Amino acid sequence: MSRFLHSMIRTTDPEASIRFYCEGLGLKLIRQKDYPDAKFSLYFIGEDENGPMVELTHNHDDRTYSNGDQFGHLAYQVKNIYDTCEHLQNMGIQILRPPRDGRMAFIKDPNGISIELLQEGEALELKAPWNDMENNGSW
Repeated sequence: MSRFLHSMIRTTDPEASIRFYCEGLGLKLIRQKDYPDAKFSLYFIGEDENGPMVELTHNHDDRTYSNGDQFGHLAYQVKNIYDTCEHLQNMGIQILRPPRDGRMAFIKDPNGISIELLQEGEALELKAPWNDMENNGSW
């Protein structure tokens, strides 16, 4: 069983995007995280901390987006990230970003949509073979 967490959208104008979602749609800015060394900021917008959110990602670069190509991924919370990834592998689904950290993995759905899997609660203890697996492709 998994729980839908958020959809990620890249924005070049976080202020305008926050105004749209908060003032226009009546949602709230739940939390903001800035990563100056990695040159990006995250803004999580929703009704409350426990509901699904929109994650606005502002990359601090000059890239422009057009025609909706700024969509990033869907995120789901899972009870056990290792069991979920093993189940998906057994279904023939490639794990693109393995859960090396016991917390996060990425896969793609049959339509090429990136899916982030996040461990419920704290990260699990590091476990083979996941902690040694390399990334594959893009997500």
